[in-house]
Amino acid sequence: MEEPVLVERDGHVETWTINLPEQRNPVSGDAVIDALVSAVDSVNADHGVRAVILTGAGSAFSAGGNIKDMAEQKGLFGGTPYRQRDGYRNGIQRIPRALYRCDVPLIAAVNGPAIGAGCDLALMCDLRIASESAFFAESFVKLGIIPGDGGAWFLPRAIGAARAAEMALTGDRVDARTALDWGLVSRVVPSSTLLRETRELADRIAVNPPHAVRMAKKLLREAQHQSLDGVLELSAAMQALAHHTGDHREALSAFREKRPGTFIGE
Repeated sequence: MEEPVLVERDGHVETWTINLPEQRNPVSGDAVIDALVSAVDSVNADHGVRAVILTGAGSAFSAGGNIKDMAEQKGLFGGTPYRQRDGYRNGIQRIPRALYRCDVPLIAAVNGPAIGAGCDLALMCDLRIASESAFFAESFVKLGIIPGDGGAWFLPRAIGAARAAEMALTGDRVDARTALDWGLVSRVVPSSTLLRETRELADRIAVNPPHAVRMAKKLLREAQHQSLDGVLELSAAMQALAHHTGDHREALSAFREKRPGTFIGE
């Protein structure tokens, strides 16, 4: 049986590929959920990984929930309301919790349609680059349901309340160029160069001192819900740690000597 999520390591960058192309990469099954949670746990414990690219196999990024299982009321979608509530809590909702606590920057390489929970999966990443063939749809209402995986939290933070409401309440598609205009993605590129350009961005992140990058990501996450005073206090504590790293001393030396720094995570 094929792995539901392929994990490939190249230098300091990992690529996670949701590997169910015949089903357009749904993320509601236990196998994919377990694999993504495990990948996050592994990266958090491995300071050799400095950036992660998340993408989908085949022509789709992710179609979100498994519609066949939904129609047949199987797995996550079966049982009494109470059982379904627990199914969401102990199932697909593990993905946003895991990706949110991922210590390293996550970059979504959106290679095709990102629909429903697939759209939300892209939003759970720190950065998003889309191919010209990609589109996004917060399409839960089209199926008579609501974003059950955290989309109502992630989407307004990415594009603002008004546009998030438009996407969530109409369920309409947003093409790649509109997604760029709205700030949902930072770049739109040809399909043929998507992974190369995403890797170039990952390398621009990975070349930096890894402890500083992980702490900067943490600060950006905390700033979404903390007060200014709280963020300043956390910043002071993290900055004190950063000043005592070998990579900080190397960065200062490289700056003075007008050369690239070599950072080893110490």
